[in-house]
Amino acid sequence: MLFSHNEYKERLAKTKKRMEQAGIDVLLITNPANMNYLSGYDGWSFYVDQMLVVIIDEEQPLWIGRFQDANGAKATTWLDHMNIIPYPDDYVQSEIKHPMEFVGDILTQIGQTKRNIGIEMESYYFTALAYEKLRSSMPNAKFIDASLLVNYVRIIKSDSEIEFIKKAARIVEKGMATATNAIQSGTRQCDAAAIIYHDLIAGTKEFGGDYPSIVPLLPTGENTSTPHLTWTDKPFKNGEMTIIEIAGCYNRYHAPMARTVSLGKPSEQAYDVGNIVVEGLNAALDVVKPGALCEDIEEAWRNVIAKHGIVKESRLGYSMGLNYPPDWGEHTASIRSGDKTVLKPNMTFHLIPGLWFDDYGIEISESFRVTETGVELLTNFPRELIVKEDQDIAQEIR
Repeated sequence: MLFSHNEYKERLAKTKKRMEQAGIDVLLITNPANMNYLSGYDGWSFYVDQMLVVIIDEEQPLWIGRFQDANGAKATTWLDHMNIIPYPDDYVQSEIKHPMEFVGDILTQIGQTKRNIGIEMESYYFTALAYEKLRSSMPNAKFIDASLLVNYVRIIKSDSEIEFIKKAARIVEKGMATATNAIQSGTRQCDAAAIIYHDLIAGTKEFGGDYPSIVPLLPTGENTSTPHLTWTDKPFKNGEMTIIEIAGCYNRYHAPMARTVSLGKPSEQAYDVGNIVVEGLNAALDVVKPGALCEDIEEAWRNVIAKHGIVKESRLGYSMGLNYPPDWGEHTASIRSGDKTVLKPNMTFHLIPGLWFDDYGIEISESFRVTETGVELLTNFPRELIVKEDQDIAQEIR
């Protein structure tokens, strides 16, 4: 158990308050980050059906999951063992039985199937089939979409959570230093990815790392024109740029960072765009403070790039922190025009003003915390387009 009983109970109380406002009596949580947030459960078991059941008039949630994962729930959660309810393995990937039928049976037995039941309709981990099986097993229940109910409780971190994110930030600083050193002419991209992974998971001498929710993103050359490509087995080449987007992770809490490396002198155009990105990033950070809106941050950025005739179609950033694959974002606040989320202390964001064109792109990002008076950068790494001298032969990276 990573946090105190009191912190878990406070999180549960805030969740129940939102449930009450939404008219929800029973909340079925399948998002593993939300399960972790409320119970502490941490296992690589989200590839099968599992859930946390929060009943508005019960003191503790119920964990329902695969039998072989029940001891993991006992090891990582604050729940009484009687609240950990496993289903037999013949429910797993069966054409005859489904885990949501087991859930329906349990909720029927404890008298919860005639109540208003909230479900996370937009969760990656809750399938259309799961929804149909749940509905058919509880025909008298009224189902309410509660996709982001817990996510919005999570958006303001406790001081203990902030400490975890700061440790993740120390890890990503190490990982980014490793990444920029590993990108050398002749070195295979996959070899660079391997050493980046090593340092992200090894962490520091004081504390180790966790697996990040997203793999290292390493688009190279013309592939920098798009942000979400990984690595190949091709070597890095002089005259090409590489975007690095990675995150440190500590106990499932993330601190992302992106930088762009140029092997050899970049084009004058790319160099200028790098300076524009940094100028806009600095302007955006300058407006971060409690009471400002997410769209205010984006507007400051947009005003800078507009002076240079540039338009960015995608959002500028997002709330981040605790999560599992495939994303470290919280799916709540976005830094973009129209998002009127009010910034409050201990909100954490990844501000990623990437610009992508037809044949190249540049990303230089920062993770930050909203403080009582302004902004705190979570990482410390050169905020610039990183230029490395031409190299004829790759050096050993280990």
